[in-house]
Amino acid sequence: MRSLILGLAAAIAVAPAARGQEPGHDVLLDTEAGAIILDLDYGRAPVTACNFVRYVQQGDYARGTFFRTVVAATNANPNPIDVIQAATPRGSDDALRPPIPLERTSVTGLRHVAGAVSMARDGPDTATSSFFIVTQDAPSLDFGGGRNPDGQGFAVFGHVVVGLDVARAIQMRPTDGQEQLTPPVLISAAVMLTPPPAVCGA
Repeated sequence: MRSLILGLAAAIAVAPAARGQEPGHDVLLDTEAGAIILDLDYGRAPVTACNFVRYVQQGDYARGTFFRTVVAATNANPNPIDVIQAATPRGSDDALRPPIPLERTSVTGLRHVAGAVSMARDGPDTATSSFFIVTQDAPSLDFGGGRNPDGQGFAVFGHVVVGLDVARAIQMRPTDGQEQLTPPVLISAAVMLTPPPAVCGA
């Protein structure tokens, strides 16, 4: 059944390109809550987008989870946000590959609007594999915003083109009271729908 779902979603995502209309989409996240399809911004955030692609191509998100939800209405932080966060099976501090430089929104021009896909991090230049989807506009995650005390913001590298409703449904699932989803939402597979551009290398 999962292979059938993946096949159908892939066909839907790339069909417009085959008809000579808009380009096909980039990545399918097949979750137990439904499919989420992403477009990546290789032009404005090449380091971050290509880093994400490497994890996808190596199958690192398969059997990973959306494990965390933040809901602004119930968030005590003075800069509340609405996001869901994902990780590989190795967790949000996955050290399989080295961290990447932070592509600040002040440079890329990208913003943490609803549907944005961005990298989780601690300090600047520490992001590895954990990413999050913004479900409602969250300017405090941009450069100069107050969500991270260092004010450097987070690196947007793509956006949801199909399945923002799925992300919002995941966000509202039960938690342990500490922003951890109970249970976490399984990512069955992450699949490239179109090959990455040359900027990502071989």
